[in-house]
Amino acid sequence: MSHFLDRLNFFKKVQSTFSDGHGIVTNEDRQWEDGYRNRWRFDKVVRSTHGVNCTGSCSWNVHVKNGLVAFEMQATDYPRTRPDMPNHEPRGCQRGASFSWYLYSPHRVKHPMIRERLVTLYRAERASGKDPVEAWEAIQSDPEKRRQYTAVRGLGGHIRSSWEEVTEIIAAANVYTAKKHGPDRIVGFSPIPAMSMISYAAGSRYLSLIGGACLSFYDWYCDLPPASPQTWGEQTDVPEAADWYNSTYLIVAGANLPMTRTPDAHFYSEVRYKGTKVVAIAPDYAEYVKFADLWMPAKQGTDSAVFLAMGHVALKEFFVDRQEPYFQEYARTYTDLPMLVRLDRQDEKLVAGRLVRASDFADALGENNNPEWKTVVFDEATGDIYAPNGSIGFRWGEKGNWNLLPRRKSNKEIQPSLSLVSDNDEVVEVHLPCFDSGVEKGMKRNIPVRKVQLNGKETLVATVFDLQMAQYGIDRGLGGDIASGYDDIDTPNTPAWAEKITGVKQADIIRTGREFADNAAKTRGKSMVILGAGINHWYHNDMNYRAIMNLLHMCGCVGQSGGGWAHYVGQEKLRPQAGWLPVAFALDWHRPPRHMNGTTFFYFHTDQWRYERLDADSLLAATAKGKYKGSQLSDYNVVSQRLGWLPSAPHFNKNPLDICKQAEAAGATDEKGVADYVVEQLKKGEIAFAAEDIDAPENHPRNLFVWRANLLGCSAKGHEYFLKHLLGAQNGVMQDVVKEARGKEIKWHDEAPIAKLDLMVDINFRMNSTGAYSDIILPTATWYEKDDLNTTDMHPFIHPLTEAVDPGWESRSDWQIFKTIAQEFSVLAEKHLGTQKDLVALPILHDTPAELAQPLEVKDWKRGECEPVPGKTLPLLKVVERNFADTYKKYTALGPLMVKLGNNVKGIDWNTEKEYEHLKEICYTIQDEGVSQGMPSLEEDVNVCETVLTLAPETNGDVAVKSWRNLSEKTGIDHVHLAAPREDDKITFRDIKAQPRKIITAPTWSGIESEKVSYNAG
Repeated sequence: MSHFLDRLNFFKKVQSTFSDGHGIVTNEDRQWEDGYRNRWRFDKVVRSTHGVNCTGSCSWNVHVKNGLVAFEMQATDYPRTRPDMPNHEPRGCQRGASFSWYLYSPHRVKHPMIRERLVTLYRAERASGKDPVEAWEAIQSDPEKRRQYTAVRGLGGHIRSSWEEVTEIIAAANVYTAKKHGPDRIVGFSPIPAMSMISYAAGSRYLSLIGGACLSFYDWYCDLPPASPQTWGEQTDVPEAADWYNSTYLIVAGANLPMTRTPDAHFYSEVRYKGTKVVAIAPDYAEYVKFADLWMPAKQGTDSAVFLAMGHVALKEFFVDRQEPYFQEYARTYTDLPMLVRLDRQDEKLVAGRLVRASDFADALGENNNPEWKTVVFDEATGDIYAPNGSIGFRWGEKGNWNLLPRRKSNKEIQPSLSLVSDNDEVVEVHLPCFDSGVEKGMKRNIPVRKVQLNGKETLVATVFDLQMAQYGIDRGLGGDIASGYDDIDTPNTPAWAEKITGVKQADIIRTGREFADNAAKTRGKSMVILGAGINHWYHNDMNYRAIMNLLHMCGCVGQSGGGWAHYVGQEKLRPQAGWLPVAFALDWHRPPRHMNGTTFFYFHTDQWRYERLDADSLLAATAKGKYKGSQLSDYNVVSQRLGWLPSAPHFNKNPLDICKQAEAAGATDEKGVADYVVEQLKKGEIAFAAEDIDAPENHPRNLFVWRANLLGCSAKGHEYFLKHLLGAQNGVMQDVVKEARGKEIKWHDEAPIAKLDLMVDINFRMNSTGAYSDIILPTATWYEKDDLNTTDMHPFIHPLTEAVDPGWESRSDWQIFKTIAQEFSVLAEKHLGTQKDLVALPILHDTPAELAQPLEVKDWKRGECEPVPGKTLPLLKVVERNFADTYKKYTALGPLMVKLGNNVKGIDWNTEKEYEHLKEICYTIQDEGVSQGMPSLEEDVNVCETVLTLAPETNGDVAVKSWRNLSEKTGIDHVHLAAPREDDKITFRDIKAQPRKIITAPTWSGIESEKVSYNAG
């Protein structure tokens, strides 16, 4: 009533005036202001961030009031950068500032949910006296009962359940699946660990302990740039965003920085004030274009043509018209351009073959260790052939020569010859592949060659550099079919040819290519290309990227501050990787884990291969040998699994637990005996790879966990095929399978299977399309309700996710959810599984000696070309003993292998006894009797965070020094100084809750973390 009276007295509220009537004194109710005051009142402030795949990794202060999150604000206490650079902060965007609304959104999953038809069936079986595993078996053994709930996926029908009931069902399904079909039929999908490392590790640790398969992620939905591992053997290692500011020439292609890199875009705009030129390549007038000095409106998907033409200009003007000393030095030291390639006869024409190796010579050039893996070059001064240090053959089996020092073993200085154009035996016509107008057409180029004796036979050899010059169509006075000039519209890789394809004016291409190279020459490589998903989400994305990489290599930019290849798609960089790996994949208890590449898994198990209309032969270059000509894309996948190049899940058409039992029954007493048994069974055809009959019921995946992801809504390329074949739901598949997809390697079933999965579990904090199709939905904590870790490749800091408030409703953190499942699984496994041996088919892994498997020619044992040899022509066959009843105890404790075997990353090993004892002190130890008693506890999320930080060289200076010392033995160069100044630094979870911390230089990554330079990948 008083408010009503105040309104009636509105015109009488003025009581007096002052300052000659310029001011008034009023009498009025100002309670309305309390609404604004209360909005900004809070009880505490907690640092956190967002576990979202945006590349941001921004530090936020979360303001809590009455146990609820009121709002968040950008943190502004980042350590300052160098005086010559802008600071990293403020970091954040409007999207991050709105996350507090998600905690209390109507879409929040508040309680465990289960499909009503499934739980009704399960409760009926339990009521009949069956135990949980027997109840699940009864449902799966009856096709009609199973169909009752699988057929209605996606049609609603979820009801609220209890944690006890749903975890019992999940555990029962896992136990039954492992027992009946094999643990490799249990799989999990979760993307980008760096978003929330501990949450990812929760599911992967559980799966790894029980023998399940962890799926890869951004290869399937095409965020991974395959050109990176193809070229460097490295997934994605790139400059941090601050290094953009060190560049003096920027080209941006397919990366809308202001929109998708919002917290870092200021480095892009600010560097222009230094005079840096910016060129934007985009088919539309995107936000990043307005910052550019030049816009190249290339047609969609034609970026490779632009960069090939710029490479043509750089090669012509800086390697032929004049020889830029810096480019020559860089090419000889850091690229494969001087290496020799043999030329082979194919249908009466010469084509480029493989790289020449030391083993091709009678004396192996004196290289006794892995000579078949040591590439060779000519010494420019003497003309002698030698194997320079640094190739993969020097990495394994010897020490001290895995480096790029330009010396022989006698320490005599040498200089690799880049070209044979002025010192050759003859000039020959070589046929090269060309893809601009169909693969059947090739190019003819004249190339300078030398004659050498390889394995007692005279062979023509050329340098990679001369082959590349020919591929680009550069006129070097050798005659033949080459470009007449920049305006040659018909010769591939010229500016005029590129204009025809891309729509970009050749004058702009010529000027940009010239400026980019000239800037790199004058600044020693400070020319950079920023690129992203816009040019990666194309079928030929590796060609887009490799055209860019070529330009950067020839201009000496990769590994140079302010230069190089800056690819950003998602929260890619899990910086404390070495500390995270043993926790995430249970390497502290069992080695090796099961991993599976998502591309092959989903292509096969959603049966998209049956609808494939692309003829694989249409991708074969005219110069290809065509050994597998007539094969389908699916066939190539099967052969790759059979030879150990790709992982497989499931491995074989039999339960891997049963295979071990059968091997032992046949007399096998150890791992080698089991492997020998499997090899013989494969040769006889008694055991086959699951991929060879992928649609047979025994080879279906059975249980699928999805967490931290919207698999069906975002990541499922081929969504309708997922619904039909994997889930059995209503779908929009509008075509029948095509007969042309029937290959040579896979058994064809006329009827494609439907509803392969027995159980799909979604773990999320909001209801999305994946939850709608799942059988069970578990409510997880949001990013402000759990302790976790978060990093990005855009900056060098490590951030915490922090439990600012208790998890809402019945939600739990991912770590606690999988801990609960592990506990129930252990109870049921004691009766139904016990202790068993599990056969793991481990693919031939990079960064291990196994990568030296087949050096010169690929041989297929199933074609009778060689014997099946594990680790050479087959996957490695490893036996892991699993006491399934101990799963919970192992999940919640850091296991003994961290003491017995130590830690390992990228082929580098070091001792972790000291860190293990330290973790006992800060995380306490397990007191319960059993296999884990006395070990560091991983029961609480914060303990897991501390474990990762303690074990990682990126966050523990002592570990960094140890890992660098180990690498020094391999390279013969002392690297310890890179981490020595921070040897006593130990970044803890409580440290990063107080302020962001910059990580320590570690051999896990190729660049340097320093106060003197911004991180740039080497």
